Amino acid sequence: MGQRWKRFRSRLDDYKLRKKLKFLYIYCVLLPLIITDSVIIYIFIASENANVQRGMENIASAVKYNFFYDVEEAAGATKKIYMNKYVNQFLDKQFETQLDYFLSYQAFMKDSLFESSIGSTASKITMYADNPTIVSGGEFKRLAPVKDQQWYQYLISSNQDGVLYIYYDSSSIPTVDAKKRITFLRKLNFYQRDGFEKIVKMDLDYSSMVQSFAKMNYDAPVYVCWNNKIILSNQGHSGLWDDFDTFDLQNQVGYETTFASYGMDLQIYVLKPKTVILSQIINNIPLIALLIMINTVLPWLFMKMISQSFTERLKELSEAFKRVDDEKLMEIKNVRGEDEIGMVMRNYNRMVTTINDLIQTVYIDRLREQEMDIERQNAELLALHSQINPHFLFNALESIRMHSLLKNEKETACMVEQLARMERQNFDWGTDFITVKEEISFVEAYLQLQKYRFGDRLSYKLDIMEECLDYRIPKLTIVTFVENACVHGIESKSTEGWIFVRIYLKDEMFYLEIEDTGEGIQESFLEELKYKMEHASIDKLKDKKGVGILNACLRLKMATEDKVSFDLESEAGLSTMITIKIPVSYLSK
Repeated sequence: MGQRWKRFRSRLDDYKLRKKLKFLYIYCVLLPLIITDSVIIYIFIASENANVQRGMENIASAVKYNFFYDVEEAAGATKKIYMNKYVNQFLDKQFETQLDYFLSYQAFMKDSLFESSIGSTASKITMYADNPTIVSGGEFKRLAPVKDQQWYQYLISSNQDGVLYIYYDSSSIPTVDAKKRITFLRKLNFYQRDGFEKIVKMDLDYSSMVQSFAKMNYDAPVYVCWNNKIILSNQGHSGLWDDFDTFDLQNQVGYETTFASYGMDLQIYVLKPKTVILSQIINNIPLIALLIMINTVLPWLFMKMISQSFTERLKELSEAFKRVDDEKLMEIKNVRGEDEIGMVMRNYNRMVTTINDLIQTVYIDRLREQEMDIERQNAELLALHSQINPHFLFNALESIRMHSLLKNEKETACMVEQLARMERQNFDWGTDFITVKEEISFVEAYLQLQKYRFGDRLSYKLDIMEECLDYRIPKLTIVTFVENACVHGIESKSTEGWIFVRIYLKDEMFYLEIEDTGEGIQESFLEELKYKMEHASIDKLKDKKGVGILNACLRLKMATEDKVSFDLESEAGLSTMITIKIPVSYLSK
């Protein structure tokens, strides 16, 4: 037995690693999972399906019983009226005047004990007779005005004395009564000889039925439907004045049954409830524990045999990588096995000499590459700086020139003072980041300078949250968008315009909003500009179009590792607003 075990271990050393992993997967993972999961799934599904099915059947039976109870109660009440000769005599009586009818009505209600004869019910009972001398009101009404109603047509066409009818009463004006109607209709023809046509109509209390249905607390969604219309449900759909909703959840129905009630076929749909697996797991803990043992003990035994084949050699290979003498790798002395690990160990020894010779060269090349990358980034930053400086300078000088030509005033000296203030900030590139407070000072100087040019045509408002003043942002970020609002918004507008700058914090985000009431942006160009802002790059700056905006967007993307977002809203002829959102974590103080 010992010799066989040694031969088996030796044979494993020669197997390809791929074949070993196949053995490991098939015998230690796949087979246990298939066996255990199949058993567990079968037990759970079978048990849960049986319980759910029984529960849905019980729910449907309870719903059917409750509905039958309400309908039978209505049928019994109308039958009492059907058998009441005093009601029939009153409806067949010819009244000479309306006063005669009124007096007879009072006497009838007093002497016949009508209300007590039909029992207490919240349903609405109305009796109709084709008697032209009846004055419509209360429980008695003339039949002629309602012969065109759908419920009357349904009763006549049914050829039955008593029917159940469900409909939405869209003909009446909304009142406190529900417009959804569940109605029991009965012909009062028990004493029919030569009298008038008579009908009793009993509208069940729909509101009470809805409340009673909801209080049952069924464990699953239930729908009572007729002609695919939802009559009752514990999932809403119970608006008293809205039309019946259409049932469209056939794909979720777990149990359905159909029953007839006084000529009307109704359906009960019980939707599949959410399966509660936890209770099933608790009930099957012994079996699950056994399956877990199978899934752990069997893989452990088989992996122990395999690990003796390759883990020891992998450990030696790992230790060889860790052993470094004066920044040199050490060779592996005891190389064995013909599988992939043995090949790696031999290749490792062949590579040690070459790697040791190249280590110093790799270090030097890496340092040189890092230096070149830093120089490249500095060059890109300097390129951005060189683009943005003339951009502001030329616009400022143009404002001074236009003011001098048009006004010929000494205020030019003040304008030059503002320009000097701007340019000192503009050309000071000791750092690319300044505080919001410093940037706003720059913005205010620029806007004051522009007011010399535009006069009363330009007004502005700076609304800065105090907590934001010490945050550091890329220089010329805000003023770039303000300058764009002046040149492209206010300059082309002949009427007065406003520029609003708002900075605030919200939900760990730093918000910059620059809004102007200028000429706005045409819709055809708006989406293009949005795209350029979101995808600003060095290459796009070479187009020489929108340099200021793209420059600011690119520097914000670089400063925030592309976590900044831009939102541009504009309406031609009215306004433009740019919203910049930056995670606070990317800003320093």
